[in-house]
Amino acid sequence: MIVQQIKALEQEWHEMNYMVTRSPKNVEGDLQAKSEIGIILPTFCEAANIEKLINDIESLNLDLRLLVIDDSSPDGTADAVRRLQERYKNILLFMRPRKSGLGTAITDGFKVFLSLIKPPNYIVTMDADYSHNPRDVPRAVSTAKEGKGLAIGSRYCKGGGVMRWSIFRRATSRVANILASLLVRAKIHDYTSGLRCYSTNLVREMVPDLHSETYEIQIETIRQACKRGFDVREFPMTFVNRKNGKSKLTPNEIKEFTSYILRMKRPRSCAG
Repeated sequence: MIVQQIKALEQEWHEMNYMVTRSPKNVEGDLQAKSEIGIILPTFCEAANIEKLINDIESLNLDLRLLVIDDSSPDGTADAVRRLQERYKNILLFMRPRKSGLGTAITDGFKVFLSLIKPPNYIVTMDADYSHNPRDVPRAVSTAKEGKGLAIGSRYCKGGGVMRWSIFRRATSRVANILASLLVRAKIHDYTSGLRCYSTNLVREMVPDLHSETYEIQIETIRQACKRGFDVREFPMTFVNRKNGKSKLTPNEIKEFTSYILRMKRPRSCAG
């Protein structure tokens, strides 16, 4: 009983701390509207892609809100988004002062959506460079609804694949996934894919404990879902190597990802 009370107090402290620190004050756009789906698009130098990508997402005719997290791109990505906001009233723009890593961008995106008066029921994360096909978004959402937890677009399950990858990139991805599978044991094939859909219930529970700065966010969120007993599922998708824009993956981010893998503790196996 005492242990349960301590855990309850710790959880309450985390939630109170989160409520104090979360704030949408730097978000441009209509914060009052309600939508079923929120989509997070982290961007850095994506001016060549962002207009077509957003047009394609809007053409899906889903009940959604788009949140672009831009790290002060010098190529005018944010200005392109502002022009699109004149056409689409469901676009939010969160400007950050510098390039701060994918992990913090996704976590900030979670916090922005949770801070809305009417948060979405499901939150999708995807790349802004057309590596992920916008037409896969409805399937991501439907898979998350079936499991009520986390749905991952998989390159390595039956029906999935990659296009235009170098041998080095294929090997790096495979090694990272093998290591993650040995440590997390989530009964899935692809731990590092960025196309995902999270139930907002999962996001609300895990966001106080997300601390990743870079690409390790992909594994950390799976671990947090497993730790909390949420269902983790995957659906097949094809990843296409980026066509335009500037690559976001740096040697330091690869180093941080590897370091995270090596110090990660093994949790109990989770459902998949």
